[in-house]
Amino acid sequence: MAPSNIVQVFGRKKTATAVAMCKEGTGMIRVNGRPLDLVEPRNLQLKLLEPIRILMSLNLYPNNPSVDIRIRVNGGGQVSRIYAIRQALSKAIVAYVGKVSDENRKQMVRKQLILYDRTLLVADPRRCESKKFGGPGARARYQKSYR
Repeated sequence: MAPSNIVQVFGRKKTATAVAMCKEGTGMIRVNGRPLDLVEPRNLQLKLLEPIRILMSLNLYPNNPSVDIRIRVNGGGQVSRIYAIRQALSKAIVAYVGKVSDENRKQMVRKQLILYDRTLLVADPRRCESKKFGGPGARARYQKSYR
C-alpha cells in the first residue's frame, strides 16, 4: 500500500464537521469507529448510503482495489451530522478516484454525484442568523402598544 494513495477531505453542514480519510483497503466504512449501518438516526441511514449506491449502480465505485473510509464527525445535531458525513464520503470517493485513476473517470464520478444532489459535493452556506436588539429573535420585534 503506497502512502500516496491516501486522501483526506471534509464535509460540513451548519456546525457539524466530518473529516474523511480514504485509502486502499478491504471496503470498510466507519464513522467515529463504528460501522456505517450503526449510525443514528436509523431513518436517515439511506441518506448516508446514497453516494455509494449511485456510484455502484453506474459501476463507478472504486472497488478494484477496494477502499477503506474512516470518518470522524463532531459538532451539530443528528441531521446535520448525517449530511456532513454524506458530503465527506462523496468528496473522499471523488478525491480518491482522482488520485488512483485518471482525470476523466474522476470527472464522470463528480458529474454523476452533482446530477443526483449538488450538496453531496458542495457545502450549504446557510447559517443561523444572530439575534438583534429590540426583539426576541433575529427578525421578530417586540409588540408595540399605542396606549
